[in-house]
Amino acid sequence: MALHRGELLVTDWLTVDDAALAELLGAAAGPTRPALVLVDGGSGTGKTTAATRIAQVLDAPLVHTDDIAWHLDPIAWDDVLIEHVITPWRAGRGVRYRPDAWIARGREGAVQVPAATPWLVVEGVGAARASVAELAQVVVWVQADRALARERGLVRDVSLGRTRSEAEEFWDTWDMHELPFLEQEKPWERADLIVDGIPDPQAPGAMRVHVASGGLRWGARE
Repeated sequence: MALHRGELLVTDWLTVDDAALAELLGAAAGPTRPALVLVDGGSGTGKTTAATRIAQVLDAPLVHTDDIAWHLDPIAWDDVLIEHVITPWRAGRGVRYRPDAWIARGREGAVQVPAATPWLVVEGVGAARASVAELAQVVVWVQADRALARERGLVRDVSLGRTRSEAEEFWDTWDMHELPFLEQEKPWERADLIVDGIPDPQAPGAMRVHVASGGLRWGARE
């Protein structure tokens, strides 16, 4: 399996139902509320699928970093996320944030988080970078073979209207940002839970997780 440089291959997976997943997330977060859950992983690994299930289990709002980064910067968006979403949410305030690029390009809607919600799930490539992870109670890394993840992403992009060559060019350009960033940040080293991003053919729809041995001790959290 092709992984990021320094990422350890997980083989001892535990298949969990919603109740067991909620228990694992609660144990990782401890008593602190509000609790921030970060779901990170490479492109095409299944982050959104994993984060959606986690948000459903926790009855939590879900924020996608792609919405924050849209026409901003593929990597350098953490300060905006922290200032306009995480900080007011932690203070108990509701969030209805329209990024500058949304306003400038007429994109409708907003990034929204209800006031006083006890959990918030944020997912995306780089969600568990150090600057954001220091504010989090739970870090989840989604592991998948990079070749399979890329192919899955290419198929998705073609289904959305790109030609195969356009999709490959887009992924090659994105890899120039993503790969060195993840290898520098190593967000998998902060993980409390690791999720298998490639579905088990014997149990479609099931979630397989690994409790990281060092994740709960990686550093101080507020």
